[in-house]
Amino acid sequence: MSDDGDIIPSVMQNGGNQYKIKENSFLPSAESNTTMSFESSKPAENYGPDQVLPASQKYTSEANGRVTLRIEAGADNTPVSVPGLLAKSAEKYGDLPALNYKSANKWVKVTYKEYEQNVRTVAKAFIKLGLERFHGVCIIGFNSPEWFYSDLGAIYAGGFAAGMYTTNLVDACLHCLETSKANIAVVEDSKQLEKILSIKSRLPHLKAIIQYEGKPTEEGVLSWEDVMRIGSAESDDKLNAILKTMGVNECCTLVFTSGTEGASKAVMVSHDNLTYNAYVITNFLSLTDGKEVLVSYLPLSHVAAQITDIYSAISIGAQVFFGEKDALKGSLVNTLQAARPTVFLGVPRVWEKINEKLVSIGRKSGSLKKYIADWAKEVGLNHYEDAMKGVERETYSYKFFRWLIYGRIKSAIGFDRCKYFISAAAPISVELKKYFMSLDIPLCEAFGMSECGGAHTLSNPTDENVAGVGKTLEGVTSKIDKPDKDGNGELCIYGRHVFMGYLNLMEKTESTLDTDGWLHSGDIAQIDDKGYVTITGRIKELLITAGGENIPPVLIENNVKATLPVVSNAFLIGDKRKFLSILLSLKCEVDAETAEPLDTLTPEVISWLTSLNCKFTKVSEVVANKPKEVFDAIQKGIDAANKKAISNAQKIQKFSLLPVDFSLPTGELGPTLKIKRPVVNEKYKDLIEEFYN
Repeated sequence: MSDDGDIIPSVMQNGGNQYKIKENSFLPSAESNTTMSFESSKPAENYGPDQVLPASQKYTSEANGRVTLRIEAGADNTPVSVPGLLAKSAEKYGDLPALNYKSANKWVKVTYKEYEQNVRTVAKAFIKLGLERFHGVCIIGFNSPEWFYSDLGAIYAGGFAAGMYTTNLVDACLHCLETSKANIAVVEDSKQLEKILSIKSRLPHLKAIIQYEGKPTEEGVLSWEDVMRIGSAESDDKLNAILKTMGVNECCTLVFTSGTEGASKAVMVSHDNLTYNAYVITNFLSLTDGKEVLVSYLPLSHVAAQITDIYSAISIGAQVFFGEKDALKGSLVNTLQAARPTVFLGVPRVWEKINEKLVSIGRKSGSLKKYIADWAKEVGLNHYEDAMKGVERETYSYKFFRWLIYGRIKSAIGFDRCKYFISAAAPISVELKKYFMSLDIPLCEAFGMSECGGAHTLSNPTDENVAGVGKTLEGVTSKIDKPDKDGNGELCIYGRHVFMGYLNLMEKTESTLDTDGWLHSGDIAQIDDKGYVTITGRIKELLITAGGENIPPVLIENNVKATLPVVSNAFLIGDKRKFLSILLSLKCEVDAETAEPLDTLTPEVISWLTSLNCKFTKVSEVVANKPKEVFDAIQKGIDAANKKAISNAQKIQKFSLLPVDFSLPTGELGPTLKIKRPVVNEKYKDLIEEFYN
């Protein structure tokens, strides 16, 4: 970008020839039909940030590597860099609010002009502090404007943005900082600062540590005020010079995988991966420029939160409200009520928690209220089941209950303006989808992965395949590799959103990306004749019994949880075994400070136990006493789930109750609350062996 703010013309590679884009190389708005216009030009590498730099390979593991873009013939959107995208939005949405955060119990707004200016100030500070091209800025902390500024500032300054999960232990932080050759670490508070200080001597590339909340007391640690002061004192010359060298086909962000199978890998995501994915997501949802509102509360170190909260929001000029630190412990509803989002993204566990709360409230209702509520839910579910069959109509009953029941529930949560309710990052059960349909809160499901920059498929609430994850997004492609007789095989992904490679891990890159550039997802799926994608399992999670039967555990686990609402987590066992067994945890209260599961059962479970003439209120009491009435009721629920099995091999024969629920702090759940199967297998190996001895 030049000093006067004009965009430098981009350079596009196409089959070895270079073309200069006449128009500003930004993604068009949703209503735009702008197409790319090219004129012949000699190769150049100083027209960034939106240029496509010369490249001849589909993938790379080098920090400074470049890759070819997978632009389909007839594509009507021009490649754009992350700085180019934010600069365009700052120009287009200038005085509109971009970010909203709480300070002294009051909401503070940041406009799009201020947003980009703050990012540039941070970028200049990072350059002054010694950030080198293709080196990392590792960020650890809860969602905040400073997190956004650090992430985007790192990209503007020519480095890599790299988020670290707040739950990371010291060794995991060390791995991220070492892998990215981080020059700068940005931490939220003294708790996260301690982790970095304890390994500082082992990080030769680290030049600065910044604490963005409170006043740091450790010598040499910079406050956020220090960063803004340093950046404000710098001219734009060095920053603009670096921007000119950038290309959209270079890496700008590292997304670290969850590390459930060994050390986490650094997924190299390019500018074009992110900006194109944001474009197709917002286009699919037909979101309105300058009108949408989002809530940021999911871990920003995960690609789902980044593509939603940062890049999709920027591309349409949406407002983002930041949740509070204890969002997942109960305060999220307060933010939702203040923001009244128009689009809301939750992982399945968030939707389960909302479901549990609503069910708990419903149980306290009198018989008349319960009768009306059940009637309303039946009408709501029928409405969406009709829509799935192509019957688009609103009955009088549906309109009545929308006024009497649905609207009040949504207003109480903060969903009264919400158009899209999205579930992502892990499989969600069909039963849970239908429950929310019955309340006029139809869930869309997204499928994606870090390696494809975010989403690859998205569903509509009225898709006829309610068990599926929708259709493949515009401009990208799906195929099933080596399908079996039922059409099940590995889902493979192709398109501009497919990642560049794993940093410094060429062998792993080549085992994930084939020679034609297809990303092998590791997920087992099928695609029907209408293009609906259904994920039926995961290759590495797939259980293969001693009899050679392939078993998808998540599907069976969800069936058990649907028949036994008092169960919090279910863990299926059966790999190389003669039969299936399952570990179950009952729903319990959670410590508000540590998020660790407590021994006290939830009121919902206590009520269920009381109905069985069992007066226990603690998990330990149930596990120790093994009351027959309770275990018979659990067996009855498992029998009901077994009726859905497609073969005898897929029926559960034994179960056991765990003494404590799974959680993030205790290590059984990952950052997006998916079960870490190797951890559970190791932790409960003795209990598991008892099933088969």
